[in-house]
Amino acid sequence: MKIKPFAGVRPPRELAADVASRPYDVLNSAEAKSEAGEKSLLHIIKPEIDFDPIADEHSQPVYDKAVENFKLWQERGWLVQDDKEMYYIYAQTMDGRTQYGLVAAANVDDYMTGKIKKHELTRKDKEDDRMIHVRIQNANLEPVFFAYPDVAEMNKIISDYVASHEPEYDFVAPDGFGHTFWKIDDDVIINRITEIFRDIPALYVADGHHRTAAAARVGAEKREQNPNHTGNEEYNYFLAVIFPESQLHVIDYNRVVRDLNGLTPAEFLDKLRESFEVTEMGTEIYKPNKLHNFGMYLDGKWYSLTAKPGTYNDNDPIGVLDVTVLSNLVFDKILNLGDLRTSKRIDFVGGIRGLGELQKRVDSGEMAVAFALYPVTMRQIIDIADTGNIMPPKTTWFEPKLRSGLVIHKLS
Repeated sequence: MKIKPFAGVRPPRELAADVASRPYDVLNSAEAKSEAGEKSLLHIIKPEIDFDPIADEHSQPVYDKAVENFKLWQERGWLVQDDKEMYYIYAQTMDGRTQYGLVAAANVDDYMTGKIKKHELTRKDKEDDRMIHVRIQNANLEPVFFAYPDVAEMNKIISDYVASHEPEYDFVAPDGFGHTFWKIDDDVIINRITEIFRDIPALYVADGHHRTAAAARVGAEKREQNPNHTGNEEYNYFLAVIFPESQLHVIDYNRVVRDLNGLTPAEFLDKLRESFEVTEMGTEIYKPNKLHNFGMYLDGKWYSLTAKPGTYNDNDPIGVLDVTVLSNLVFDKILNLGDLRTSKRIDFVGGIRGLGELQKRVDSGEMAVAFALYPVTMRQIIDIADTGNIMPPKTTWFEPKLRSGLVIHKLS
């Protein structure tokens, strides 16, 4: 893999917590407007919040405001460019667990040739929207989230560096997650990191498929526009935080369905028993405890569903996934939901909201039934990417999300 250090644009130490924000795609415009302090990066990545009423996020005045705010933040000294190319370390702490990522510039060619591997489909309209932001700012304002197979020497470099250097930033965000950030400005260490990654065969997109595709497309676009292109220009790279596989934790991504396809709860349970061992668990929330075991909330009660042998294929990287099992045995066979990407009868709930959210949405009458899934593993994600397969929709949820605004990568 080809990665490089870069001269990051980032907030002074005392302003990091004020500038850093949640990513653009985890909150809507109203939430962003409510959450954004004076110096927040949200004014740059969601500038529609600076209009009253909130403007159309895809309108030209909003794009112009994004450019204006990015320049203003730099003029005011809220974002300052480092004077040399560096790598950075970004640590996130959640529920007492810390993961350490390397902040680097990843290579456009590695994405275009498939060495940076994906496991989700992307939508062109969402890619196009992200491309506009990269293009008008001439910068990657928000990082993408990559994983790589553990390398013992790389793990040791980061652990030794963290133990012997004071962090640039160290704060707890309003959501309770800790964010700590170091700069690696030692040329010997920088060069060794670059060498280590040359021997790593692949990187894996964990989160941020649309941002990754958009960043790579802008890089390819810029090389076509440059008659003197050499391959060494900064636009050949984009902003990524790269975590060792062993440190990442995927949480559950659950489902709620609006109706039972004309069945009564009793009839629905009878049909489920054809493919599952069904056990009533009472009113206490039931969390799945292993692969092919599901929690289900129906008609005021929780159930344990365990798929019967022969109803799934553990030798197939897609067939082994519980989202596949549930889709085949319930959503297709019983509920006839059709394409889950477009069906209005189903919704998806990230596990960060807890299983109580599933119960709440059924009890309110909005939904008829909820399903809690056992989370996929990083190894399953890598197996799928390595075999060129694509995950079913809404399968992976990574938490904590990368904070935006800790460092920005300019394309020139």
